[in-house]
Amino acid sequence: MVLSLLVAAALIFWTHRVESRLSSPFPIARVVPFHPRLSSPSGAVLETPAAEFPFRPGETVGQVLADLGVGSYEGALVVAELSRHADLRRLRTNDRFAAVTLPDSSLSSFELTIAGKGRARVERVVDSWVGSFTPFVRSTREAMIEGHLEGFLEASVIRAGGEPDLAYRMSEVFQWDLDFNRDLRTGDRFEVLYERVFLDDAYDSVGEIRAVAYTNQGRRLEAYRWGDPAAYYNAEGRPMRKMFLRSPLRFSRITSRYTHRRFHPILKTYRPHYGVDYGAPTGTPVRATAGGVVSFAGWDRGGGRTVKIRHPNDYQTAYLHFSRFASGIRAGRRVSQGDVVGYVGSSGLATGSHLDYRVQHRGRWINPLSIKSVPADPVPIDQLPRFLALRDELRGRLEWRLPDAPEARDRVAESVNQGSETVVRSP
Repeated sequence: MVLSLLVAAALIFWTHRVESRLSSPFPIARVVPFHPRLSSPSGAVLETPAAEFPFRPGETVGQVLADLGVGSYEGALVVAELSRHADLRRLRTNDRFAAVTLPDSSLSSFELTIAGKGRARVERVVDSWVGSFTPFVRSTREAMIEGHLEGFLEASVIRAGGEPDLAYRMSEVFQWDLDFNRDLRTGDRFEVLYERVFLDDAYDSVGEIRAVAYTNQGRRLEAYRWGDPAAYYNAEGRPMRKMFLRSPLRFSRITSRYTHRRFHPILKTYRPHYGVDYGAPTGTPVRATAGGVVSFAGWDRGGGRTVKIRHPNDYQTAYLHFSRFASGIRAGRRVSQGDVVGYVGSSGLATGSHLDYRVQHRGRWINPLSIKSVPADPVPIDQLPRFLALRDELRGRLEWRLPDAPEARDRVAESVNQGSETVVRSP
């Protein structure tokens, strides 16, 4: 009878342990080796595939180790050694971890893959833990796409074989000459020669654009990267960067234009509208169209939450109806072109979420869409021949048309790029 009771108690205890592990917020499958070959204490070799798992929001290495069954003292040693090689306070959900456990369920090693940086690893050596950090090997490969605008630019770039982020890089290059809210038209053509970034031979992100051309309503715009630090210049060697951006929002729509007579939807009367209204969802970031000093940040009657910025040459811009200001935006703060100063909202006299963008010159309101931006200095005359030679070489590659047959396309790509790892894509 006593023996039966002992057996029953052992079964209950064992069942409780199994149920506890199965009910853990971490599935047992998370505790798997990441190293292809691992020797156990008995000398047996364990053959297992690599496996990594992402961190959950707010999760720490200590919590992960505890859920893997590592004791608090042992876990503290692992965290201390790992902290010597990585900042554990800045882990993100795109960072990953992997753990190797031995047959007795003890931890043999633990590894962090830190996105964009490298891998930090700690492993047991006798009775202590030894850590190391291996940075990713970064390389770039050239790619080219060409296509036509059909719908949104991002979708058109994807159809042409590019990555979604490439559309935003293109908008950054042309932001002084193209208003991506109103200038683009179906049928516009684009050609982009750019870099793709790889970390340890795995694709990571879009790199720099080397050359890009955009044909908009019959007007061809070209931009070439040049200089150190790199900037973009047009085909004549004049800089793409200018005093004013074409728009304070990257992507939106114009809902009302500058006019001396507009029917106000709330006041029910005709009055001047000295700005351009951009319709956009609440919370959309708003950029300063030029560098300057914030002269006002607060509630401005019907304008609601408003920011005004003073610029060189007696210009002032105003941004009305914010839902909230960007962090640190206050009177006296210096901002650079492209800095976020606030977020779209509907404060003040507004019927819906939008931005009212206004510009003054020497105290007089002017139409923001009519501003003729003044460019910065061109390529220095002594460097112009080198720039033009680079332009001609890149332009020839942008205008290159691929044969229809895939085999011919591969042969031409290898010939044109002289054996480089260039990836060429076309619609």
